[in-house]
Amino acid sequence: MTKRLQSKHKIDRRLGVNLWGRPKSPLNKRDYRPGQHGQRRHKPSDFGVQLLAKQRLRCYYGNVGERQFLRYYEEAFRRKGDSGENLIQLLERRLDAVVYRMKFVATVFAARQLVSHGHILVNNKKVNIASYQVKDGDVIEVRGKAKQFVPVLAAIELAERDVPDYVQVDHKEMKGTFVRAPAMGDVPYPVQMEPNLVIEYYSR
Repeated sequence: MTKRLQSKHKIDRRLGVNLWGRPKSPLNKRDYRPGQHGQRRHKPSDFGVQLLAKQRLRCYYGNVGERQFLRYYEEAFRRKGDSGENLIQLLERRLDAVVYRMKFVATVFAARQLVSHGHILVNNKKVNIASYQVKDGDVIEVRGKAKQFVPVLAAIELAERDVPDYVQVDHKEMKGTFVRAPAMGDVPYPVQMEPNLVIEYYSR
């Protein structure tokens, strides 16, 4: 479904974490950055900490473009409530993120590809925009022949992650429902995410 295997590994090493919790990540063997100076340890500045938090969150959702990510921040800041929670909810409502959470694919990159190629229905209508904002109660379904795609069938069997409780899925029908927007603690990130630092980064 995706050709980004090597680049995903490079992202892991650059950011210093196994970002998607994949068993073949090089961070499982070498927990340091690439390059001849990768094993040097240094204390980052406050700006560096905030930048790293932003990069981790942005890359986790499939390398969301900087301009689009800034718009998510602006919308999260405009809404009532905690801006960090709002940011996470906006990202988790992305159609590609929902497809990934429902385990129709193995990676968020594959989810973006499945959506952009027109293989996903939202409330029985084809949607090919990965950033489409899913609403509470929306029904997401894998379309037609895509239900028999080998990568889709293989992803359902993956034991490395579970379907979170803010989505409901019937893998036999290849159909699911986005129940509600998650709280920060509901999102099954394999590494610690710090959206509050992302808000600080853009607010400076």
